[in-house]
Amino acid sequence: MKNKSAALNIIFNLDIVVASVSLVLLIILTFGGVIMRYLVGRPLTWLEEVQLACMVWIVFAAGGAAFRTGNHVAIEMVVDAMPKKAQKIMEYLIGVVVVLVLGYLFIQSIGFTKLFISSGRSTSMLNIPYALIYGVAPVSYIIMIGSYFYACIRGVKSEVKVAMENE
Repeated sequence: MKNKSAALNIIFNLDIVVASVSLVLLIILTFGGVIMRYLVGRPLTWLEEVQLACMVWIVFAAGGAAFRTGNHVAIEMVVDAMPKKAQKIMEYLIGVVVVLVLGYLFIQSIGFTKLFISSGRSTSMLNIPYALIYGVAPVSYIIMIGSYFYACIRGVKSEVKVAMENE
């Protein structure tokens, strides 16, 4: 039972693993690029393409995790200043807006991914297909929507709200 729980936890947090691996790879490659350019005098011409892919994957992979952990960007002071009833209404309104925006972005990302697949466009140096680089977007939007509902059901609060409640 313990192994099953650990496996589910890994699957549930796979987006965090992907974002973390991409971040570590980005840091190592960037550091290596600086050394190659300034100390060795031989810049890595392909480095920019891999850095772009890493940044895209970090942003999209971490999006769902940000919703699940309550660490997404939010300006709460306006809503917090409202009466409790208005706060509840705003929560539902914000929820509808979040889901509509993520749904719209999901639909648009499918179109862009199809365009990259049909055109066969790839990066100039390493020939990395843009469909591979940006193909993470549609999957990420689905994960973000699911993570948003998970956070709503679980009552996940931002670190700031938790800290203010503890004071």
